[in-house]
Amino acid sequence: MAIPLRALIIEDSQNDCDLLLGMLCRGGYDVAHKRVCNAATLGTLLEDGQWDIVISDYSMPGFKGTDALAMVREKRLDVPFVFLSGTIGEEIAVNAMRAGAQDYVIKGNAARLLPAIQRELREAEVRRERKQMEQRVRQLEKFEALGKLAGGVSHDFNNVIGAIMGWAELGVDRVPSESPEAKLFRNIGEQATRAAGLTRQLLAYARRQVLEPKNINLNHMVNETTTLLQKTIGAQIEVKMMLAPDLQITRADPSQIEQVIMNLCFNARDAMPKGGHLLIETRNIDLDLYYCRTHADAQPGRYIQLSVSDTGVGMDAATTERIFEPFFTTKEIGKGTGLGLATVMGIVKQHGGFVDVYSELGRGAAFRVYLPASEGAAEPLHEVDEAPVRGGTETILVAEDHEGMREMAREILETLGYHLLITQDGEEAVRRFKEHRNDISLVLLDVIMPTLDGIDAYEQICKSKAGMPVIFTSGYSDHGPVLASLTTRGATVLQKPYGAKVLARRVRELLDEAKVLEPTHG
Repeated sequence: MAIPLRALIIEDSQNDCDLLLGMLCRGGYDVAHKRVCNAATLGTLLEDGQWDIVISDYSMPGFKGTDALAMVREKRLDVPFVFLSGTIGEEIAVNAMRAGAQDYVIKGNAARLLPAIQRELREAEVRRERKQMEQRVRQLEKFEALGKLAGGVSHDFNNVIGAIMGWAELGVDRVPSESPEAKLFRNIGEQATRAAGLTRQLLAYARRQVLEPKNINLNHMVNETTTLLQKTIGAQIEVKMMLAPDLQITRADPSQIEQVIMNLCFNARDAMPKGGHLLIETRNIDLDLYYCRTHADAQPGRYIQLSVSDTGVGMDAATTERIFEPFFTTKEIGKGTGLGLATVMGIVKQHGGFVDVYSELGRGAAFRVYLPASEGAAEPLHEVDEAPVRGGTETILVAEDHEGMREMAREILETLGYHLLITQDGEEAVRRFKEHRNDISLVLLDVIMPTLDGIDAYEQICKSKAGMPVIFTSGYSDHGPVLASLTTRGATVLQKPYGAKVLARRVRELLDEAKVLEPTHG
């Protein structure tokens, strides 16, 4: 099978160009080429094309090969440059190599030409792979450092925001629904919810969310999300969808993927302030080793591709390199947080996928999201729980190191009639459980606590009483994979910040389930 080769040939003789092309074809290359013999045309082709190799005559009427070499190197193109000339001497050849050429070959010396080209192409590929690896390592180091910072900040914020949300809900329930006080409490709750959205984006970027994956059909998500976005996107932007009818299933957290679609569409909208076209596409795609060699984050396999492209202002290469950094934005102050695309990257990576982007100034942008394909049938996207809140008289052990969240949980659950044992860390929780294990019906454990975290505390609790119903609460966690594993085995995880009604419903659900599973004695 012929090897594709994009060759830029700088040569004033068409006959010599044809001889060179014939030699390359016989050497096993499928050549796509352009021939140039002046500076103006060369400058245009260097701007517009991506080349695997440049092969240049040394002496041409009105244009020197060394001038061509200087133009290529001024563009900082890391492409092999080989002189092919009948007039070049040893001294000139040495000077050309010093100026940045990779090799020189005398015309007619076919035996040396092909090996020289093959060697330079191999070395160029090695340089390209090394550069990609170095760039990837730098990005990973930077993103990991920022991710840890974002995760730590989110943990503290989620505790504070969770307490505010809980107290606001309690306040609304304790005053007349149409009173000024109720309106104030609702306003507090709404602002807390907005703040919670920002911390969710930080956690998504940091890849420290606890995912709740389902088998989803991405087409259903695109249709549902774009319906919600139609008014926000604006009438001056035409939205078109091309969704693969045979799209495979992907296993993902619906709320997280919804965030990806929304952020990409908002990003496209902002890039088209005067209107334009927004195209959303889905398709099945198999990625092979050849593709993965040129895309550092890709692994071979079956994927679902979501593409969001626009006809907006586009980006230059320097901007494109930074767009996934948190807080980086090209928008005016107050027009954006700089978290949208960082969130997209974090969510997609946490799902085992990757993002590819292509953009040029004035020519729009295309974002392609790749998510691993899966098997099975699609599950419902959303389950809305409108059941009234019910209480009980059971005993619940609560372990929470944040005072605001601890007191909020106490107020909520005691108001509903439950008896509570309140602790501030994992060791105290284990000790209190051993003292009251026959009375406790459920444990509510924060994941991150001093002295002993919630997961280790639960392991010790289960040694005293196996199968104890548990709710883990998490505002940020390095235990994501462990929590995901516990979730698949039936454990309940509440993401902070959570509201009063959410906590009350989850507690009642687990207690009711535990009663159903209790052994009966005849």
